[in-house]
Amino acid sequence: QVQLVESGGGLVQAGGSLRLSCAAAGRTFSNYVMAWFRQAPGKERDFVAGISRNAASTYYPDSVRGRFTISRDNVKNTVYLQMNSLKSEDTAVYYCAAARRLTISGRQSDYDYWGQGTQVTVSS
Repeated sequence: QVQLVESGGGLVQAGGSLRLSCAAAGRTFSNYVMAWFRQAPGKERDFVAGISRNAASTYYPDSVRGRFTISRDNVKNTVYLQMNSLKSEDTAVYYCAAARRLTISGRQSDYDYWGQGTQVTVSS
């Protein structure tokens, strides 16, 4: 089992920044690909960012590429999501997820463990 706990969400004005953190406990953190997903009210959960086990590779969808940065610290067992130039459409609950696999995936079904989510609200 891997327990994931997100933090860092909140209310921010459009154009502002937030940094989300996800602390992991349980199994060996470096064995897991990590990702962030988000879900806005009435919408499906979408992939936001992914990072490989050794942090050598990252991947972002077009909607956030250039604005969001995912990183990880395998000593602190934590993954981060730095969000800059936030827009109102970034408002959502953000979830951290872990997958015991070799490559980054954007599919929810490939992830084995999920956090409880943290709310990000961007006011325009």
